[in-house]
Amino acid sequence: MYKTHACREHQYVLPLLEHNCAYAPDNIPQIEDVSRFMKESTGWTLRPVMGLLSSRDFLNALAFRVFHSTQYIRHHSQPLYTPEPDVCHELLGHVPLYADPDFADFSQEIGLASLGASDEDVEKLATIYWFTVEFGLCRQGDEIKAYGAGLLSSFGELEYCLSKVPKKIPFDPKLAAVQEYPITEYQPLYFVASSFKEMKEQVRDYAATYMNRPFAVRYNALTESVEVLDTMDKTLRYAHNIKGDLMRLITALEKR
Repeated sequence: MYKTHACREHQYVLPLLEHNCAYAPDNIPQIEDVSRFMKESTGWTLRPVMGLLSSRDFLNALAFRVFHSTQYIRHHSQPLYTPEPDVCHELLGHVPLYADPDFADFSQEIGLASLGASDEDVEKLATIYWFTVEFGLCRQGDEIKAYGAGLLSSFGELEYCLSKVPKKIPFDPKLAAVQEYPITEYQPLYFVASSFKEMKEQVRDYAATYMNRPFAVRYNALTESVEVLDTMDKTLRYAHNIKGDLMRLITALEKR
């Protein structure tokens, strides 16, 4: 069903995982191998956990390009359902998208917005995460495709989500943040994104407009750390870095 229902990014990365990380019907890939592949692709890493984390802990990790992954696999007597995410969900649903640069940047934006946020805002961001990273749809050309891990790891809901039964509306983080949703049944409503790049900007605008946080943050890819822009000196230094990058970009364009 991936060829007809999954987004093009998932379809592009999955064969690479089969080649580089031993994805196969008779083999469970090693998280270390998959994490290495993600690191080389987008700078993200997998960090094994024993079970579910709090929304704050999980989202905060996204800011540092870290995805917490469970290690167990569902029991063979119940192959179609697991009460908590397992490696089928993580490796088939999440990993292919986290190896895509635009999706990886979008997911990190949710994480950056969660740093220092109030409990109420964290729960709203977790709901946005639910309707995007877990159960999101996107428009690609004239078709709607699935990119949410909860859909890509469930062939039943993958077929259902693109049928005429559920309601589909354009992605709006303000609406998604307060939308109620069921946990143990198929979703009655899905948000459809235009692109991962646009979603990133939408979440950034949402955080700046509707979240009451007295500081801004940025991710330093060189040190793999988050910098709090809470003083004029830090903000000016960041601005000078952007100016230097912009000048190099202009020079590169002029040489074409």
